[in-house]
Amino acid sequence: MKWKKFTLTTTTEAVDYLGSMFDDIGIQGMEVEDNIPLTEAETKGMFIDILPELPPDEGIAKVSFYLDNDDDVERILREVKEGIEEYRQFVDMGEGTIVASETEDKDWINNWKQYFKPFTVDNILIKPTWEEIPEEHKDKMLIQIDPGTAFGTGKHETTQLCIRQLEKYVTPGVKVLDLGTGSGILGITALKLGADYVYGTDLDENAITAVHENLEANAIPEDKFDVIQGNIIDDKAVQDAAGYECYDIAVANILADIIIMIQEEVPVHIKKGGIFITSGIINMKEQAVKDALAKNDAFEIIETTYQGEWVSITCRKK
Repeated sequence: MKWKKFTLTTTTEAVDYLGSMFDDIGIQGMEVEDNIPLTEAETKGMFIDILPELPPDEGIAKVSFYLDNDDDVERILREVKEGIEEYRQFVDMGEGTIVASETEDKDWINNWKQYFKPFTVDNILIKPTWEEIPEEHKDKMLIQIDPGTAFGTGKHETTQLCIRQLEKYVTPGVKVLDLGTGSGILGITALKLGADYVYGTDLDENAITAVHENLEANAIPEDKFDVIQGNIIDDKAVQDAAGYECYDIAVANILADIIIMIQEEVPVHIKKGGIFITSGIINMKEQAVKDALAKNDAFEIIETTYQGEWVSITCRKK
């Protein structure tokens, strides 16, 4: 099915007014393009270390809405144009021009799946649940992942860096603390490598569902991997639920700025001699993370590894 797309050139000041007007007309949803940087609140929880540089904000916005063949296009466009002229009395509507085009109907939630194919990290095969095992990789250790709406297919360089460190440090029977677990890929990898138990935390409620579904996909018992929604940095309930000095390994594949904060809390949850594996660190933030870890008397940095522009730093608790 093709949708009719209508793009209105206006001002950033007028966007909220247009949203209200669209609701009154019966237009469901709109797409806004502008050069206003995202706020700290908007980027919270996003897997983004550096945001793209935007051109200067000149106050111009493009607002698009979509209509299908069953909509009364002529009436809706007439009411939009009348609304623009009415709003001009008290807000700058800018050009107010409308350009029409067509776009294909797509399943935006699932469309990304066509790009997620089986791949290997050393002797580990990671594949989406909907793909078959490639014949040439049938001898490899298999991890099946469906990230759903939680972060973590395993293809990102930072995830692969963590997987390789888990291969080095996981031994049979260890307990692992997985901070920012996402789809659960790192915790599941640890269990496949011989870990006895994983405790995961994540800010995103979707991670809870994703972890349970991926445990089932990998035939791992539920009691091997507990996961809780919350922030271990400052939530006492989450800290208490995780437990103290009881993990052999902690792993955090999150943003550099979050690692700088979370490294102060991690030592109380891992055993003496325990390993802390970090990644999600863009190379320009490597030194900032190392400086923070160097100031933490509980840790000594024992290894730094790289892949592309990304860095993994591994520490040991003294």
